Amino acid sequence: MLNNLLTNIKTPFLTIFEEYGINADILIIVILVLLIVLLFFNMVMLMKYYQLKERYHDFMRGSSGKSLEERILARFKQIDTLNGRIDDTIDRVKLLEDAKDSSFKKIAIHRYDAFAEMGGKLSYSLCLLNDDNDGFIMTSMHNREGCYTYVKEVIKGNTFVILSEEERQVLDEAMSSIETIQSM
Repeated sequence: MLNNLLTNIKTPFLTIFEEYGINADILIIVILVLLIVLLFFNMVMLMKYYQLKERYHDFMRGSSGKSLEERILARFKQIDTLNGRIDDTIDRVKLLEDAKDSSFKKIAIHRYDAFAEMGGKLSYSLCLLNDDNDGFIMTSMHNREGCYTYVKEVIKGNTFVILSEEERQVLDEAMSSIETIQSM
């Protein structure tokens, strides 16, 4: 059947290919295969076109140009609101960054028995310092008669009053605590 078709189609065009050694039968088969492939791709493109057209109609259904404009303006208002919130958040972060330098970051506590007759380590020294080693040491000493609490000011890691051994220890721990954290 293919031979009948080819013999009927023999034209000067096909004889030119035969002069160059190209078989006309194979050429026609290759052209038919390419035509089928092109038809397949054409069908795929048509399907994609109709899907896109349907999505467009769904988007536009019941919408005039005015209602689309209202939708777009509503989205812009939402964006403006979000931008305002972002600005507010940035301002709050700046406040926190400014406050962090004066906040207490270096903290140490030491519990001990201040008096020989008391047990349970009820006495303690607490040191709170900022980045500049400014802050205070609070010492609370418990005995049978009561509790005595002292606060000693620390400026640049130094005090103007004499420190007990426990207070000196807690001050040294607090001043070195942030160095360990920063070196990690």
